[in-house]
Amino acid sequence: MVQLVPAPAMDEITFRSDTVLSDVHLYTPNHRHLMVRLNGVGQPVFLSQFKLLWSRDSQTEPGAESGGHSHVHAEGTPPGSGCTDEGSSLSPGAGTTSQEGAGAQLDEDGDLDVERRPRATSDPDPAEPPRDKVQPVVLAQEEDDGPGDEAWDGSALGVIRIEHTMATPLEDVGKQVWRGALLLADYILFRRDLFQGRTVLELGAGTGLASVVAATVARTVYCTDVGADLLSMCQRNIALNSHLAAPGGGTVKVKELDWLKDDLCTDPEVPFSWSEEDVCDLYAHTTVLLAAEVFYDDDLTDALFKTLSRLAHRFHNACTAILAVEKRLNFTLRHLDVTCEAYDHFRASLQALQRLPDSRLRFVVEPVEASFPQLLLYERIRQLELWKIIAEPVT
Repeated sequence: MVQLVPAPAMDEITFRSDTVLSDVHLYTPNHRHLMVRLNGVGQPVFLSQFKLLWSRDSQTEPGAESGGHSHVHAEGTPPGSGCTDEGSSLSPGAGTTSQEGAGAQLDEDGDLDVERRPRATSDPDPAEPPRDKVQPVVLAQEEDDGPGDEAWDGSALGVIRIEHTMATPLEDVGKQVWRGALLLADYILFRRDLFQGRTVLELGAGTGLASVVAATVARTVYCTDVGADLLSMCQRNIALNSHLAAPGGGTVKVKELDWLKDDLCTDPEVPFSWSEEDVCDLYAHTTVLLAAEVFYDDDLTDALFKTLSRLAHRFHNACTAILAVEKRLNFTLRHLDVTCEAYDHFRASLQALQRLPDSRLRFVVEPVEASFPQLLLYERIRQLELWKIIAEPVT
């Protein structure tokens, strides 16, 4: 007798062992995912709402003409963000409580009794995520209003809507949202002066989140990756967030840019190809390049650095590249130890670029201290890093 196993409900999301899942999505409860469609290769696509934590009295919302440090209003602030419940600035130690008058609790032996928050809770749908499970705000299915007191509005300046997949094969990890993209987005919002009115090129844009944020201040953003299905997702995310574009500009153009090819595709029959006008604009005006979480494969890392060098030589102006990377530790049988080979190769590539003998350009590499304000909900772990590469003419 054959026993029929009931099929799982659509909202009972399961993950296979051979897939990769971003930490941004990992701790979001299944019933809070909004699946909106299937993409061109049959993968479920989800819609998430990322809320910018702008202060109510701040004038530095996307599209505002300002730069530098800004204040934020904390709603469900992740640990380590430095935000307080009063919307004060992101200063070290903000929101902490002094020990004086705290009423320390002691056990029967006189030792300090520290009450720890449990990792799991009996409440299946807590009002806020536990401290060890920081996640983006995700829309519940068929809800017109987002979480919180304010009604969700698709045109709100403080909301970024991103379509993405989850638990993909390694070759499709660009369809997920990764912490490095959120760190890069925070940096863009902090260093608005670097992007104001500029032409920006993002390499390996994935879902296009960083390009969306860059468009809040930049004149033109070239959002690039490979694969028609992924680029279609980028195009959709750009359209979902078109209201965030910088006043009088903020154009985002989704294009294919293959790191393994020397030239840009200009065949009009190919989706997301380049027009001659766009190619001229790219080379004549680009001054900032972006890349986040694309250093997980040594061959791709090599290809990216070659592409970066090739583009820098073709640009008419000096340029700055901002790279976001997460140092991931893995146990390998080859070493019988915990290593971070992809990160080590990335660091070696940075050093090689700096030592590259070149009569025209000099590449200066420097780390970026991640002490700037956190305006998006994610866990800013110490393994997240930003690196700056400055390509300038040799004098």
